Amino acid sequence: MSDEAVIEGDWEYRPLRLPPGVSRRTAAVQLAIHAEFAGWELARVLLFGDGTRKVWLRRRRSAVGIPGLFT
Repeated sequence: MSDEAVIEGDWEYRPLRLPPGVSRRTAAVQLAIHAEFAGWELARVLLFGDGTRKVWLRRRRSAVGIPGLFT
């Protein structure tokens, strides 16, 4: 599966891969940043034997895009 967002019905999904060296605390902070600033929520986590985590984030699709930054 690619690391691009996938759209299914009313939801948009984004897979993330967290390497084995990433601690639970660091992973939680990364996911919290995605949730706070981009509206993602945790949909699924798979933990592999080597410590790699495959995470799927999801958010409701909206008709309005996220505005860009103005500098």
